[in-house]
Amino acid sequence: MSTPFYVSPQQAMADRAEYARKGIARGRSLVVLQYADGIVFVGENPSRALHKFSEIYDRIGFAAAGKYNEYENLRIGGVRYADLRGYTYDRDDVTARGLANVYAQTLGTIFSSAAEKPYEVELVVAEVGETPEGDQIYRLPHDGSIVDEHGSVAVGGNSEQISTYLDQQHREGMSLAEGLKLAVQALSRDTNGTQREIPAERLEVAVLDRTRPQARKFKRIVGRQLSRLLEADGAATEAESSAEEGPDEE
Repeated sequence: MSTPFYVSPQQAMADRAEYARKGIARGRSLVVLQYADGIVFVGENPSRALHKFSEIYDRIGFAAAGKYNEYENLRIGGVRYADLRGYTYDRDDVTARGLANVYAQTLGTIFSSAAEKPYEVELVVAEVGETPEGDQIYRLPHDGSIVDEHGSVAVGGNSEQISTYLDQQHREGMSLAEGLKLAVQALSRDTNGTQREIPAERLEVAVLDRTRPQARKFKRIVGRQLSRLLEADGAATEAESSAEEGPDEE
């Protein structure tokens, strides 16, 4: 009788982590960063139906890189958690930190379970506050750990290179147009250092805008408004674009 093959727990977890990281790296990168009036989500996404960014609750947005079917299941679970908590207690009791804890427990359980493969996803949960100091951004890797981010964060693809660039270029008080341009510049940098062009129609952009009078702060930026922001040189064009906002898109 042959001796059963033994793999140490440390090696097994390392193999699972490497499997998940490779799956996430195959996807396109996305960027979440703070600007003066809120938080902007920017990613390269040619699909108009399979979104990387979504609204979870009034002030909370969700971003994900990796396998669509896996992070879509997590998004739906997050919406159900938020709706139930807001209905049972109060809408103000639904927070990004609470949602991040729920996602962390789910991802951690899946990652440590030998019965199923780890999720190939990396999440960002963001909440816009009344002031920039109240903004919250949490990054959740595949293993369920929580990283409290400030200013900017990149996930998926070559996220390390993009994060380094953002750390050097991002500053507080940027306008939406400036933040959007910085995110696009970061995403367009290839691993070999060259710069490529990402057309507006291949971008998915959304914001959590604290200045919106509605309780729901999430809005997608599309069409002419996106083009004008990418071409804007100052706050005047940005204000003009905001004035032309149409109905809410989800």
